[in-house]
Amino acid sequence: MSQNFGELIRQARKEQKYSQRELAKLLQIDFTYLSKLENNRADYAPKEDVIRGLAKHLKLNEEQLIFLAGRIPQQEEDLLKQHYKDLPVLFRRMRENPEFAQRVFREASKTDG
Repeated sequence: MSQNFGELIRQARKEQKYSQRELAKLLQIDFTYLSKLENNRADYAPKEDVIRGLAKHLKLNEEQLIFLAGRIPQQEEDLLKQHYKDLPVLFRRMRENPEFAQRVFREASKTDG
């Protein structure tokens, strides 16, 4: 079963033996906001710099954490903006053809080695 953003950062924080207050201080955010993030009760997704700080201190994959938080890394956002006219067709085709979607994701996850 896959974890959501809040569950993942809570588990990682505990594994790294940080209290909410300690981690919040390192991230320069209020500990009550960190609590809301962990409980998936924040009114908005954290900014990319907060997510990157979480990834650094909790030893998590930055890009995966950004996506899990509901954000898109700036570099990918720029690429999407360049191809905005093609995206609805791509997403519709992936939704209508799960085999095509699996091929896209399989190719995307191949390493360059």
